[in-house]
Amino acid sequence: MLRTIFMIGLFAVLGLFALSFVFGILKGLFALFLVLLGWAIKIAIIGLIFYLIIRIVSPDTARRLREKWAGPAV
Repeated sequence: MLRTIFMIGLFAVLGLFALSFVFGILKGLFALFLVLLGWAIKIAIIGLIFYLIIRIVSPDTARRLREKWAGPAV
């Protein structure tokens, strides 16, 4: 029973060390990932708005763009 308590404590300490490593040392990588994710979302929204404008103004051009990127409609 004492061995089980020590093993649980050891895993808890190792887990705390792992969390401090991930969120302490690799914080810059997480920040970079979040910045790139934000940029990707903004670019996707701008692309969607651009596509909707093209779809309203010139449906034939929008159809050709859709077929170019997604393949012909079935």
